Amino acid sequence: MSRPGPARVLVTGGSGFLGTEICRQLTARGTETVSLSRRPSSTLERLGVRQVQGDLTDPTAVRRAVAGCDAVVHNAALAGASGPSAPYRRTNVDGTRTVLDQCRANGVRALLHTSTASVVFRPGGLENVDEQLPYPRRHLAAYPRTKAAAEALVLNAHGRDLATLALRPHVIWGPGDPHFLPALTRAVRRHRIALPGSGANLIDTTHVRTAAHAHLLALDRLHDGHPVGGRAYFITQGEPLPLARFTALLLATAGIGATWRPVPARLAHTAAAACEAADRLLRVGGTHRLSRFLVGELVHPHWFDLTAARTHLGFTPPISIAEGFREAFDSAGRPAGGAQAIADLLAGRRSPGTPD
Repeated sequence: MSRPGPARVLVTGGSGFLGTEICRQLTARGTETVSLSRRPSSTLERLGVRQVQGDLTDPTAVRRAVAGCDAVVHNAALAGASGPSAPYRRTNVDGTRTVLDQCRANGVRALLHTSTASVVFRPGGLENVDEQLPYPRRHLAAYPRTKAAAEALVLNAHGRDLATLALRPHVIWGPGDPHFLPALTRAVRRHRIALPGSGANLIDTTHVRTAAHAHLLALDRLHDGHPVGGRAYFITQGEPLPLARFTALLLATAGIGATWRPVPARLAHTAAAACEAADRLLRVGGTHRLSRFLVGELVHPHWFDLTAARTHLGFTPPISIAEGFREAFDSAGRPAGGAQAIADLLAGRRSPGTPD
């Protein structure tokens, strides 16, 4: 009896953090896997992934990568909290349109799009929202705006010849995280981390193994004809934590102890607006500078109802937050300290760094 799911899968952005884990899980089960990325990866080479180098907006490169594939995981994107719209639009919107065109031209049956929960983020935050929540009238930054446009392109393309679906993971972390933990580490000064708000706002997060696992579940159901297409699904651990507690634990895995130092939210918003205005005036294009979008996500809650993913995709996180942190402490050679931190987490007590 043959295994369900596609035989050959293209993963765009396969050399990235989440892309590599998706490729790892695909190859582990015997799926022939292709990656389209800007640069080669030694990890993908060891996994036996066929690598194609090229740009998402280059039809020739995308055609080479997608040839012979019966499914695509479109994971590549330009992510960031700030910066002008043009680079985001080129990669996230124009690139997605190119991938869709080549899927249709090459007879691909299923396209799974890696979106983000940030497509629905708005001032005031999000508390236990589901997929019925529409996009906001105005996004706070180019990244969520262009990701929403890309998601809409993919979902509107769903049909008999090409089945499409979007997943919305949120705050992806885990071994090898090149984004969240390094940014936090850089922000620590003299064992303090100055961030907007109190840190008491609840946030959902997603371990990288959970995010990849959800992609394989969704891909198989989409490819095998289950009625799951044409819609988006939130994907997280389903264990929202206060931001300060999650931040303290994440820093602790790197051996860093830091106390949360609250910055008044109003002051942070004012500074972010001024920074954005200066960036526009000076034509600064950084993707990780201070912005209203970043301040909003640091100050407000953002956690989600996972009922749709659980019901339609059979989704259950394969690893809990506690297990993820336990692995991180163990791999760093600090299992004893990690055990106490995780015990505090599970007991609901205040972790080091959580504000009074």
